[in-house]
Amino acid sequence: MQSRRAFLTTYVPGLAATAASPPPNSSGEWRNKQSGMSYRRLGRTGLMISEFVSGGDPITLSNYDHLNFALEKGLNYLDMAPAYNKGQTEEAYGRLIKGSHKRDKVFLTTKVSGFSNFRNSMYKEIFDGLPAAKQEAIRKRGLEMREERGVLKPGYFFTYYPGQSNPIELTYIANAMRPDYGHKVEGSPKFRDYIVTSIETSLKRVGTDNFDILMCPHGSNSPEELEIPEILQTFERLKKAGKVRFLGFTSHTDSGGVLARAAQLGHYDCAMLAYNVLNAGYVERSIREARAKDMGIIAMKVAMSVATHHKSLQPVPQWRIDKINRVIPGDMKPPMKAYLWALQNPNLSGVISNLWDKTLVEENLSLAGKKVELQPA
Repeated sequence: MQSRRAFLTTYVPGLAATAASPPPNSSGEWRNKQSGMSYRRLGRTGLMISEFVSGGDPITLSNYDHLNFALEKGLNYLDMAPAYNKGQTEEAYGRLIKGSHKRDKVFLTTKVSGFSNFRNSMYKEIFDGLPAAKQEAIRKRGLEMREERGVLKPGYFFTYYPGQSNPIELTYIANAMRPDYGHKVEGSPKFRDYIVTSIETSLKRVGTDNFDILMCPHGSNSPEELEIPEILQTFERLKKAGKVRFLGFTSHTDSGGVLARAAQLGHYDCAMLAYNVLNAGYVERSIREARAKDMGIIAMKVAMSVATHHKSLQPVPQWRIDKINRVIPGDMKPPMKAYLWALQNPNLSGVISNLWDKTLVEENLSLAGKKVELQPA
């Protein structure tokens, strides 16, 4: 694990400026380029994305019009998933870009929600039919694997949304079963059907014929989930059909371990992962290794390290706010400081921001391209 001091020393403002501000004639695919926004290359996809990405949590059929203001300011990446607001987020983004040339101004990403739980359920069906002694041995091995990897280690694991930890035990039961029963699960064509159904439904909700990026799995809890053969095989079929262009994944739990495996596999073009001022020391090495292989990295849960809209997780512990205030002194709001901190990292392509209203669009997007001197935490 990299020390915090070494981490701060690495991200000097001059280095960050090189990554964030490519010259106007840089190669890459540009959309909605505006003078007030900074853009970064999303790894080997070549997509030049705005430093701020519109997160899907706040976007509903009654709350999306303020994103027109974000587009005017140069935002060009809309993130969504079937699980967000029970499909409303995809419908709302569809309305946002409907009946104009706005689709040509933005990069669209959706996810295969529930994919990891689908895998877990297939293993659990086998698990439930095993003798009690075998079940206990599997549970023990799953716990050992989880502890060996430090998945729930304090300082690495943080709860960003209610229920985040619920599937972890089942995930590691599945991982423990994999050597003996993986042949019954991992190669199942059921995964193909699950992915295709998810994407076809998302395309209809948004009213588009393609997504720029397919994220699968959505919320991976372990590296093993990335290795399911049907993910790449189904992606290739969808790509050939012109329905998706690039493959990525997202991870909130063990994001460093999951990203490291993705970089080794080589077929994931990009990733969205939990990365912030709290867990950076555990994730940074994986980010560097992934960027060395030209993966694009978008940081999630950046501001949720110091603020949250989930009432059950409020109030945020004061020590977190104190930490970001030490790293970036001054009167700026802690969530804005958290975004600014992350954007000093030249290995990131962007950060996801939950843009609940026009005020947050104004505040957060004003940080694009800004450089600061990070102080020791």
